[in-house]
Parts: sequence; structure tokens; C-alpha cells
Amino acid sequence: MPALWIAHVTVTDEESYMKYAALASEAIREHGGRFIARGGRYVQLEGRERPRNVVARFPSVEDAENCYRSDLYQQALSHARGASERELLIVETTE
Repeated sequence: MPALWIAHVTVTDEESYMKYAALASEAIREHGGRFIARGGRYVQLEGRERPRNVVARFPSVEDAENCYRSDLYQQALSHARGASERELLIVETTE
């Protein structure tokens, strides 16, 4: 089953976060992911508001998790840590 990688982010250091985004995008593509929402317009209805929201679709939960654990994504994360506050989850879809 396909899976969605959903990130809610507040960027605190734009320069470092852009380094993260470039490497993360590459890692996501390498693991079969494709962006379906990336920082667009949103409406916060509940919970903590984060101004940047990203959704990528992967072929499976395992592909998304392998992406997260990959060397390239971990390298990307080294730029995000300290440059953002974020939540990230993977959820299997029903279609």
C-alpha cells in the first residue's frame, strides 16, 4: 500500500534549512517518493500551527522509512536540526 510522509515545520534558520531541503528532496526521489504538497496554502483547524507543511507519497511505508534512515536523508537532517522545529510521520494510505 502507498504511504504518505507528512511533515509540519517551523523554519528558524532559512539558510541551513535550504541545505536540508535540497538533500532531502534528492533522498525522497531516490526512494520513489514524490511531493504532492510542499509549503502551499493551508488552514489550521486543530493542534499546533506550523507554517510549512509537506506531503510526499511513497510506494510503501517501508520505502518511506528506508528513505528516512538512508545516509543521504540523515545527512540532510544534520542541516535541519537546529534550523527548524518539526514533526514528521508516515501513514499508510487506503488506496
